[in-house]
Amino acid sequence: MVLVPTVGGEPLAGDLGGITWLYAFSGEDALGRFAVARGLGAAAPYLTVSGARLLDVAVPAMGVAAGVAVDVAGPAPFLLPPVHGIVPDAVAVDRG
Repeated sequence: MVLVPTVGGEPLAGDLGGITWLYAFSGEDALGRFAVARGLGAAAPYLTVSGARLLDVAVPAMGVAAGVAVDVAGPAPFLLPPVHGIVPDAVAVDRG
């Protein structure tokens, strides 16, 4: 399970390099650091979502090239890009 911050009930995302990145966090501490840095306050609202559901349902629903940025405010952030093997093939940018 991951924590996905929301604004107005919608998952918070950022755009970089032509990719929309959904933000997800492994715990409340990492989410809190991110929320404070973004001016959202330490008690920013969030959804608790399974990582698989985020990749298999939320990413395709974005309608654009999208991936997941995990723990971007933590000591070991990582990206799950929209490529084959990570997201459904129908929305992978490297599908052939």
